[in-house]
Amino acid sequence: MSTNTPIRVVLADDHAVVRTGIRQFLEMAGDIQVVAEAEDGRRAVLALQQHRPDVAVLDIQMPEMTGIEVCRWVRANLRATGVLILTAYDDDPYVLAVLQAGANGYVLKTADAAEIVQAVRTVYEGKSVLDPSVARKVMAHVRGSAQSGPVERLSDRELEVLALAGRGFTNKAIAVQLGISDRTVQGHLAKVFDKLQAASRTEAVMRAVSLGWLSSDLGELAEE
Repeated sequence: MSTNTPIRVVLADDHAVVRTGIRQFLEMAGDIQVVAEAEDGRRAVLALQQHRPDVAVLDIQMPEMTGIEVCRWVRANLRATGVLILTAYDDDPYVLAVLQAGANGYVLKTADAAEIVQAVRTVYEGKSVLDPSVARKVMAHVRGSAQSGPVERLSDRELEVLALAGRGFTNKAIAVQLGISDRTVQGHLAKVFDKLQAASRTEAVMRAVSLGWLSSDLGELAEE
């Protein structure tokens, strides 16, 4: 993959050796530039404020502020920046907290270099990416919540908006695709999150998949 403008990344991990390794294979890809590194969460926020990167690559366990706290800060302050969590932890509480904080991706450090590079590109494109083991945990969680009580059916337009969100479309792109305003898209997504009791696009999409309302490729409405 080659672009005229490289994907600008801020990389935060409290282990210098790990940061060096990740930086090397990200920049070897040719279309990614690590514009800053941080060894703790507070410095990560400072670097994010200064550089406003395309993607923040964050570990979960860091001094000062966790990757989850940094992710919440990014979602509140830098809406255009994608967040990729790159961690050794796949425990359920971490997975759910990260997705509820609004992360776009969750990849384990056991992934190979090519998978991590592709994850950065995918997040940059506005799409979600989950390690397969993490995706299984999320699906188990949404299935469990689905059994806790009935869920109000989404309208046809809400399903259309959610299907496009699952394919990585931004609110603006969804609005153009459906011929509606950005504000209307936001309103539809708010209703979707409320009906599905979801805290993020990823959780909402996977909940809709588990209910059979969207197909498992996340990009199409399921057949009635």
